Amino acid sequence: MSEARAKDEARTRVDRVLRVLLPIAVLALGVVLWELVVRVGDIPPYVLPSPRLVFSTLISDWAVLGASLLVTLTTTLEGFLLAAAGGVGLAVLFNQSRLIEYSLYPYAVILQVTPIVAIAPLIIIWVREPFLALLVCAWIVAFFPVLSNTTLGLNSVDRNLAGLFSLYGASRMQTLRYLKLPAALPYILGGLRIAGGLSLIGAVVAEIAAGTAGAGSGLAFRIAESGYRLNIPRMFAALLLLSVAGIVIYGLLALISHLVLRRWHESALRKEN
Repeated sequence: MSEARAKDEARTRVDRVLRVLLPIAVLALGVVLWELVVRVGDIPPYVLPSPRLVFSTLISDWAVLGASLLVTLTTTLEGFLLAAAGGVGLAVLFNQSRLIEYSLYPYAVILQVTPIVAIAPLIIIWVREPFLALLVCAWIVAFFPVLSNTTLGLNSVDRNLAGLFSLYGASRMQTLRYLKLPAALPYILGGLRIAGGLSLIGAVVAEIAAGTAGAGSGLAFRIAESGYRLNIPRMFAALLLLSVAGIVIYGLLALISHLVLRRWHESALRKEN
């Protein structure tokens, strides 16, 4: 038994190392190939800048790009928090009242399937405050995954446990607090992981549609501005920052999900064992 367990632990350690090293190796290979293509093909920077030029531009233009990154992340974070609070709160309301769910859920679906690119200009026109308009766009994109996942989790409670709560005379609020919300937690966290990246997408789309310049400009405006000026290295540097920001957001939410679920939920237990 001890030998088999030692082999399993060694295999687990190898898997963890490979899970980190393989993506890094693929990324390094892609960067090297990118550099070779640019050099061998003698491609001008305004068509495809080399990785070295992109990184040097990122460093030299950090004063502009860093401030724009902060603006975009602020919009993303606030839109995400609003989506999390609104999605979970409305899902709880749906669970407590079927009439409210039947009345409002179809409109939530309509809001989700309507392309944000199409309605962002209208929101910017209707909402006079630019930052508030960006926030609304980020909220719209990130709201539905939280709502749908939480609704699914609250409606997927074990019927035997629900019957047991009913047998012992638990109130609706007690059943919600001690049974439904804990059971729905993995679904809620899954929706939040999706909403984190979508809120960034919503903020970027809204910034492009708004096209506001100046000190409050986000990374999306810097990308559009760089395209107009054929400053392609800065465009790639801004895209790199957006990609890294999205990865960090997802990674943080995944870490929070793992820390919350690792002691009791089957998905996290399998990862540790």
